[in-house]
Amino acid sequence: MDTLVKGLIAGAAGTSALNLVTYLDMVIRGRGSSSTPQQAVEKLTDLADVDLGEAERAENRKQALGSLMGYGTGAGAALCYALLSARRRPPWPAGVLALTALAMLGSNAPLTALGVTDPREWPASSWVSDAVPHLAYGITAYAAYEMLRA
Repeated sequence: MDTLVKGLIAGAAGTSALNLVTYLDMVIRGRGSSSTPQQAVEKLTDLADVDLGEAERAENRKQALGSLMGYGTGAGAALCYALLSARRRPPWPAGVLALTALAMLGSNAPLTALGVTDPREWPASSWVSDAVPHLAYGITAYAAYEMLRA
């Protein structure tokens, strides 16, 4: 199986794990979903001068596009990892940390660049809420990629 296909499958598995952990956190703590993906979509559509339609439809599209950006980030992080590790298998701790870092950077760097968030101002609880699902992504994407590689 091609490296890119394996990376995409690993990214899908990792993104599913990230979403599962995020939704469990929402259930356990009774918290709402993050609005940062929709805010990013709003900033990007403003920058690109794209009209998402009338108010209710625009809000629904922002929500959907925000979720799709998350899937794109998950796919992109695993694709980068697959390309970087195609010739040499890093030990599992390094692979998990690399995938976790790629996913966190892939989601937080654009949000920071757009001015939607600033991780430097996050309290510890926000870092934990961000890091734990991304670690689930890293573990799952690494396991999936290595199983496909075998």
